[in-house]
Amino acid sequence: MSEHHEHDCSHYLGSLSDYCDGVLPSELCQELEAHIAECDNCRVVVNTLSKTVMLYRRMPSPDVPHDVKERLYKVLAMRPKNE
Repeated sequence: MSEHHEHDCSHYLGSLSDYCDGVLPSELCQELEAHIAECDNCRVVVNTLSKTVMLYRRMPSPDVPHDVKERLYKVLAMRPKNE
């Protein structure tokens, strides 16, 4: 195992979401996977993030009342979608 450098961890931090979503460019993906193989801390972060995303995606979408949607769209200055 090579010497661990924390600056390596921070270098990859911004790429973790794309990595978990499977959209990280292959070259950077390979670099990140090599780092994760050597770094227990980053491996835990990636595993936790992946599991959190998976659990979130399994949750049903909440039913938002029509009046709440209308107020939200008004605040965001958007037109509501046809329902």
